[in-house]
Order: sequence, then structure tokens, then C-alpha cells
Amino acid sequence: MVQNLVYALIQVIHNLGAVTVVGAAAAALWRVGGDAVVQRWLAVLVAVVWAVQAASGAGFGLATFSFEGHLPDIHGLAVLALSLKIICAMCGFTLAVAYAKYHAAWSIRKRLLVWRVLFALGVTALSAAAFLRWFS
Repeated sequence: MVQNLVYALIQVIHNLGAVTVVGAAAAALWRVGGDAVVQRWLAVLVAVVWAVQAASGAGFGLATFSFEGHLPDIHGLAVLALSLKIICAMCGFTLAVAYAKYHAAWSIRKRLLVWRVLFALGVTALSAAAFLRWFS
């Protein structure tokens, strides 16, 4: 019972993070060229949530190790999906931080490109999660 509760709580955090990463990037895309302050705060939010995604993802492994004495047993397509999620999180975090720090010097075209990439990274990670879940 406790183990299931821990996994469920981690999953809630992870799911809310996934929707925030995708939703914030979608909202920013809609507002590119708009209020630069809002854009910056959306980038900060996306960076923080990518960090939360990484931490909660690691939380799944830590919970399994704590309760069962080993890391989750994944193989094949699940390893590829997990690797893709990790790459998306690293790139998404880095790009969001760069946006928050340097966006004022960027053209609208460059800002639009960054938000498109951030949106694509979020959708890719969210899609990979389905494969990780069902192929592990």
C-alpha cells in the first residue's frame, strides 16, 4: 500500500510537470512577440519544470530501489524511450534557461524557433513516456 502511494504521488508530480512543460511552451508560442516579461517568466517556469521532471523521473528509480533493492528492470524500447526523455529534459532545461537569460537580444524569429523546439521537446518526452510505461 505505501509503495503504491509513493509511486502514485511521484506519478502525479511527473504528470503535472509534463502538462506544464507542453502547456507553457504552447502558451508562449501563442504570445511570441507579446509581453517580453511574460515570455521570460514562462521560460523560467519551463526550466524549473524540466528540472522537476528529471527529479521525479529519478524518483521512480529511487522508489523501486528503496522498496525492492534494485533499479527498475527495463530493456529494449523502454531504454530508448527513457534515454529520449532524459535528452529532452536536458535540452529543454538548457534551452529554457538560455531563453530566460538572453531572449531580449534575440529576434522574434529566433524566440519563435526556441519556443517551437521547447514545445517539440515536451511533446516528444510525453510521447516517449507512453513507450517507457508500456514496454518496460
